Amino acid sequence: MATTSETTPRSSSSKDLTSKDLATDSRPGRLLALVLAAQFMALLDLFIVNVAAPTIRAELGASGAQLQLIVAGYTIAYAVLLITGARLGGVFGHGRAYLAGLAVFTAASFACGLAAGTGQLITFRVVQGVGAAVMIPQVLSLIQQNFTGAARMRALGAYSAVLAVGAAAGQVVGGVLVSADLFGAGWRPAFLVNVPIGLVLLVLGFRVLPREPRTGAARREARARGLDVAGLLMLATGVTLLTVPLVLGQELGWPAWTWICLLASVLFLAGFAAYETRLAARGGAPLIALGVLRLPGIARAALRILLVMAVNAGFLFTMALHVQGGLGYSPLHAGLMFVPTALVFGAVGLTWRRWPARLQGVLVPFGFLLLAAGSAGVGLAMRSGGDGGAGLYAAFVATGCGLALGFSPTLTGALANVRPQDAADASGVLVTVTQLGQLIGVAAFGTLYLNRLDTPGAQGSGEALWVCALALSAAAVMGALAGLVRRRRRVGSPVG
Repeated sequence: MATTSETTPRSSSSKDLTSKDLATDSRPGRLLALVLAAQFMALLDLFIVNVAAPTIRAELGASGAQLQLIVAGYTIAYAVLLITGARLGGVFGHGRAYLAGLAVFTAASFACGLAAGTGQLITFRVVQGVGAAVMIPQVLSLIQQNFTGAARMRALGAYSAVLAVGAAAGQVVGGVLVSADLFGAGWRPAFLVNVPIGLVLLVLGFRVLPREPRTGAARREARARGLDVAGLLMLATGVTLLTVPLVLGQELGWPAWTWICLLASVLFLAGFAAYETRLAARGGAPLIALGVLRLPGIARAALRILLVMAVNAGFLFTMALHVQGGLGYSPLHAGLMFVPTALVFGAVGLTWRRWPARLQGVLVPFGFLLLAAGSAGVGLAMRSGGDGGAGLYAAFVATGCGLALGFSPTLTGALANVRPQDAADASGVLVTVTQLGQLIGVAAFGTLYLNRLDTPGAQGSGEALWVCALALSAAAVMGALAGLVRRRRRVGSPVG
């Protein structure tokens, strides 16, 4: 059953809710399908562009740095503004913020598909990232507010499955669209595919999403909270200084400015944490309440989600480099290789709650160990430069299962007991950690792969992939070990 918005005091909810809000309570399934469809579209876009990048480079004559910005402009804007997007949802209403972000994302996708040059495409990709940063944090917040108990657990499981399927589906759909060269449009359908989907979701959104009241106590509370502009500027600067060198460092050979930016990012983020702590102590409304990390399971979940997303992104990126660059596979062939991993991730993510109760406490550490074994198995199977044989697909299945068990129970256990009033902060933190984990995974493991690529061809690429696979396995083992430091009191978490 749906609950009222976090911006609506419980004592006045019966007076502030409209008849449309009450109608929304009877259709939580439609709401879940709507918000997960937008989440899927945003993920699809991210991974479609990875596959389309070589065609974009050839048709627009983009330099290596420009291509990096086309691919990463979206990611940088997304990572920088995610927490701000979550806060905007808390201030103006999650339904309204979702629709606003979806509208910006859809319009920017249309503009990307019509871009005449690299400069325009980079600009519109950044705007796409802004739209996603406003839209995506509302997904978890709307789930938190409109589902309780077992229904919330199922909704969070579906959310986790969408993350996995969207990543792999992006590789496949990207390969299909680019290979098909629809109407001679080359790479452009990779962006234009979002337009009809976005328009349909906007129409449905106005009918399905709850409308938080614009007047009364909720509006006065929103005005009192404000937006914490100083915190926003410090956080945006710190995350920008972190993400830009991570994205461009390898391409540019890690010049001195990249290291200066990384150091400066630490100082800005530390200053942000200190400022937010002082603001909260004075009774102000910080951009993100750092006390959210003291909520049951959130800090440990953030670490594990960071690791599992870094491994997931590093695995997809280095495998794409190997099979397309080292083995010479087509984009479609490369994308189809990830289908087993995605299918297993989705299936496990949707069913793990029905597994025997005696297993629930060890699912997460077991998942990370299985992920470590699967990653090493993929590297070993492809080390010689061959196609990997049947052993490769067994390793893909182990990897997909490990990713699902490392991510889905972690996220569900952390958010299952979060109060509605903490939903925006908790979802903002975990979604930001998810995105930063993906960015760090691509940068760290991609750099390792490229640095180990001593000789061209399948053999050299296989050896580089093997080294990356060992590093991926080590990161997965760290996720398993993270559970050894256990909090004194456990509150309803199914994870170990």
